[in-house]
Amino acid sequence: MTKTLKLISPVNGELYSERPVASREAVEAAVSAARSAQKAWAARPLAERVAVVREGIARLRAMNDEVVPEIAWTMGRPIRYGGEIGGVEERAYHMADIAAEALAPVEIEDSAKARRMIRREPLGLVMVIAPWNYPYLTAVNAIAPALIAGNAVILKHATQTLLAGERFQRAFDEAGLQQGLFRNLVLDHETTEAMLADRLVDHVNFTGSVGGGRGIERAAAGTFMGVGLELGGKDPGYVRADADPAVAAEGLIDGAMFNSGQCCCGIERIYVAEPLFDAFVEKAAEIVNGYDLGDPLDEATTLGPMAQIRFATLVREHIADATAKGAQALIDPGRFPADTGQTAYLAPQILIDVDHTMRVMREESFGPVVGIMKVKDDDQAVALMNDSDFGLTAAIITHDTDRAAELGSRIETGTVFMNRCDYLDPALCWTGVKHTGRGGALSVLGYQNLTRPKSYHLRKA
Repeated sequence: MTKTLKLISPVNGELYSERPVASREAVEAAVSAARSAQKAWAARPLAERVAVVREGIARLRAMNDEVVPEIAWTMGRPIRYGGEIGGVEERAYHMADIAAEALAPVEIEDSAKARRMIRREPLGLVMVIAPWNYPYLTAVNAIAPALIAGNAVILKHATQTLLAGERFQRAFDEAGLQQGLFRNLVLDHETTEAMLADRLVDHVNFTGSVGGGRGIERAAAGTFMGVGLELGGKDPGYVRADADPAVAAEGLIDGAMFNSGQCCCGIERIYVAEPLFDAFVEKAAEIVNGYDLGDPLDEATTLGPMAQIRFATLVREHIADATAKGAQALIDPGRFPADTGQTAYLAPQILIDVDHTMRVMREESFGPVVGIMKVKDDDQAVALMNDSDFGLTAAIITHDTDRAAELGSRIETGTVFMNRCDYLDPALCWTGVKHTGRGGALSVLGYQNLTRPKSYHLRKA
């Protein structure tokens, strides 16, 4: 019997779509076709590769009216936010714009005696394992530069957003990408692990949980393939004493609650300078109490359901653990009748009187909840920000750029923000430390992770 993956919509808890898992034979055929296509693709001029990828993104843009409600049905984000295509274009087109510079040879010498240089060559076949929370944004981070650099790509998308993978396939097919070069495959965990263990691909780029990342490393162990991992986060925000508490609350609370808190770099804990604490908390509660939790297909809805009931259950456990240990919940769940406690619809919550003994301040919640702590100075804030197993981003709200940079140098994180959060700048390397993973996406450095250096020493007669 053929195994299938079932996509259950968080909107109504019903089956939305179902797809058969690719067989081992189908996987091997896809790998063979990809490797055959890759050599010719890599030999094409860079400008041609860039043009085809740009056209693929344009074809994806043409589907946006269909994609936006599809995202709402499959993972719960309200249609009022218009999907992800703007960010997809920003990232893909930036990588296209910098490709010639990023992939140019490093010229060491070109004299009468010798020519010495370092070239970047494609890795071959890159596997992209994409998550459901931003199904297009996260996938394009690797897909666009991998193809531009001359690689073939196999995409495995999350079960919750299976249809996103099919849309990428359709977009690149319509753009005229040669057959076999990009392939969306429906895979289960076992088949994926076997592909890595047998080194059917040359590099894997995974975005997902810490547990998933460990599974990828175990499967790839001993194969010597490249592994890029963007895993969990527990991203902090710090409001310094010179900040405007109302402005700080607007930015950080949006960073905590947007997409029902299901953001890799969402704000999950906030530290506020003692003089601003009360004003910040008051404004934060006002913002959250103004949300409308409900059907994501309704334009009035500002907060949709979480992607799965089990995700909402985990957040409820974190809130219960915190309140049992003395935290105060500021938001009355009764204001959000869509939250019955039995579905993926979860009322947002702000917690004060929290500390680092509570799960909500240490474990990844990945939902619409944030703990807020009072701090006496910069040193205490930095110590608390670093008291975490994770390190993706950190946000500092202040008017002092020099001080923000100095504090940023002391924070164990991949990206330091000042006066913003929850954003990915494609010109900067997207990376993390500790349990957040290793490797880096986007920017010039992103190309280095999707190619290999090859040295040339050409001695002239």
